[in-house]
Amino acid sequence: MRRLLTVCIAVAAVPVGVAAVYLQGSAVASGRGALTLRSSADPSRANQRLLLTGRLTGAAASGTRVALWQRLAGQRVFRQVGGATTDGAGRFTIARRAGTVATNRRWYVTARGLRSTLVSERVRAAISLTSPTTAVDAGAAASLSGTVKPSHRRAQVLIEQQISNRWRVIARPRLDRSSSYRVTITFTQGGPQPLRAVLAGDSRNVRSYSPVLTVTNLAGIHKIQHVVVIMQENRSFDQYFGTYPGADGIPAGVCVPDPVNGGCVKPFHDSSDLNYGGPHGAANAAADIDGGRMDGFVAQAEKGEGCSSEDPNCSPCTETAGANCIDVMGYHDAREIPNYWKYAADFVLQDHMFEPNSSWSLPAHLYEVSEWSAFCTNAFDPFSCTNSLENPNSIINLNPLNTSPRYAWTDLTYLLHKDNVSWGYYVFAGTEPDCEDDSAMTCAPVQQGPKTASIWNPLPHFEDVHQDDQLSDVQSLSNFFTAAKNGTLPAVSWISPNGTVSEHPPGLVSAGQTYVTGLINAIMRSPDWDSTAIFLSWDDWGGFYDHVQPPVADENGFGLRVPGLVISPYARHGFIDHQILSQDAYNKFIEDDFLGGQRLDPATDGRPDPRPDVREDNPLVGDLTADFDFNQAPRSPVILPVHPPPGPASTPP
Repeated sequence: MRRLLTVCIAVAAVPVGVAAVYLQGSAVASGRGALTLRSSADPSRANQRLLLTGRLTGAAASGTRVALWQRLAGQRVFRQVGGATTDGAGRFTIARRAGTVATNRRWYVTARGLRSTLVSERVRAAISLTSPTTAVDAGAAASLSGTVKPSHRRAQVLIEQQISNRWRVIARPRLDRSSSYRVTITFTQGGPQPLRAVLAGDSRNVRSYSPVLTVTNLAGIHKIQHVVVIMQENRSFDQYFGTYPGADGIPAGVCVPDPVNGGCVKPFHDSSDLNYGGPHGAANAAADIDGGRMDGFVAQAEKGEGCSSEDPNCSPCTETAGANCIDVMGYHDAREIPNYWKYAADFVLQDHMFEPNSSWSLPAHLYEVSEWSAFCTNAFDPFSCTNSLENPNSIINLNPLNTSPRYAWTDLTYLLHKDNVSWGYYVFAGTEPDCEDDSAMTCAPVQQGPKTASIWNPLPHFEDVHQDDQLSDVQSLSNFFTAAKNGTLPAVSWISPNGTVSEHPPGLVSAGQTYVTGLINAIMRSPDWDSTAIFLSWDDWGGFYDHVQPPVADENGFGLRVPGLVISPYARHGFIDHQILSQDAYNKFIEDDFLGGQRLDPATDGRPDPRPDVREDNPLVGDLTADFDFNQAPRSPVILPVHPPPGPASTPP
């Protein structure tokens, strides 16, 4: 009787919260057990389903009824609102269905004379933020609207914009009687504009936020919402555009030494659809460049073939003798590649585009997606990676479906994923377009597919692609054609060929041109054409002659000069871009367009590695925006035949 009297006095003498703690403590002290309670979400979102869980301990804990008590803001007393029965371990779950918890409140539970401590449930209001479009033209206003639940009519909502990683208030609309708002915003800067709506906290709800809405202000570079990189194989600039009018092409009087046959070999028009080229590893690049003399091409091709003066197949090709001979001094023009020359005439030709690395194709494709080529001793530790221009981790003998990590350093997809920028790496199923021996000129076909581990499909071997669960973004080229047709191209697309259409010797020039024309036609017919930039290039020089000495960016490159074309509704018409560029400029453009200029920089990208430099920031890497006129109206498509007739002859050098 005395203990019961003490309890009643305690409840009358102290606030409810203190009484609850005191009663539970008394119960534990008296050996009656304990009762706990927790919420599945704190803070929770208004009207979402909520689970309250806890446990009763002590004798006969199972099968006991537990009562849930609730007090809302502004109320003086708790009211019973539900309950549950404990299981065999004394545990219980009380579900509050969707639509029943919209404001802040406090809970406790009771059972067998025990009471849990108070649980304060903080509830965020449900705020929406929508816009009729996620892209607006430069200078145009964006209409934003939304609602707040539960109703906070007449309250002020803050519209915030993320600028330089900080949220800044840009508008303060008030909610109307239906707890809705509407506001019009004109952005002062171009690019993606992350926005959110915010409601200040009060007694009913804690400070609340809408999901982030990104509206792109289509000013300047940001008019490009889709970048497509088409990478072909093994052609030098002089081989394809050495006689293009106005370009830095083959100089008059050039003659490259021929150590096997004596004398020298002059450039010649090569009408053959099948070319051979020369070896193209790092040592071959150094020998071709020959300290800037640019005269090692014939010698390296002869060395690659194991030539001797008695071998009739080692004589230099000429315009009339183009089979079974050394053909590295040959050049093509509109007679063989009329569509490529047509794209140059209608859009932009880059005559100082260099391979990013002075080596072969696997390092080039690693640079294409990551700006580095390295060898890693631990696939899960970026700092186990060391620079490797010639021999990054081998993926030659892996099972075709093997996607185990090999490359621990950071690639561009990590930044794209972090900023919710969509991407796709599209593989044309078939044979690999290059030999997995960097110095070989011919080799047996190796099967390639969207899940295949090959030198043309390196992304499945990057640990961060696994980490971000994005292996599915490496996919069949058929998906690219579907996305183009439906107007659902990702923000960034890389397209890798197969051996037949790659233009890598012995792939036919005509087969490559047909394939590339089909890709470009599909993009031009797409609803996405008006917001797309196509960057077409060739990954390395393939041993073919080029007369321009590559500039030195760092220990890995640049490599030799390759063709580069920019095709876009905003590309300048018939423009030859003479600035120094490398294929690193593609990633620089992507980063400036979609990532706010964030680079693959160990100091700032959130996933450091020991790469030797930030290649995109190298002053030798030019600015691709020079190839665009973003003030012009989007240009109409230029649909070309996939099997074009020959074009006119060019003027010989």
